Amino acid sequence: MAMFFQGDKVEVCSKEEGFLGSYYQVKILSPLNDNTVYRVQYKNLVEEEDQTRPLVEIVSADEVRPVPPPVTFTKATQVFHYLDSVDAFDNDGWWVGKITGRLGSKYWVYFETTRDEIAYPVSRLRHHLEWRDGHWILSNDTFF
Repeated sequence: MAMFFQGDKVEVCSKEEGFLGSYYQVKILSPLNDNTVYRVQYKNLVEEEDQTRPLVEIVSADEVRPVPPPVTFTKATQVFHYLDSVDAFDNDGWWVGKITGRLGSKYWVYFETTRDEIAYPVSRLRHHLEWRDGHWILSNDTFF
């Protein structure tokens, strides 16, 4: 498991019902309990009581991963294919889904957790990567 430090920008994979399959950008405020939990501040989520303040939470280390590597956009990386695993940016986070179609410049994405199918412009999509054993892995087991 990776170790993170104060100030690191990472993603939190939510395990809460209704948020499964979503990733949110956060900054590590402090590691706690020998890096088994982290106090984090969300980039796009705010406190419910005071919506001018970023949300701060304690999250388990197994919910934290590095931010995926940036993709240099070329014609090849802007193309998605049927059933490709992607992350779609929506509701302040990245949500895991599968490409189910294309209409013009938009791609249809199906989300298994909600059973929704929504069209997104390519600018709000990225290839889904998994963080395993210190490496980024595409669904076809390609390492980064």
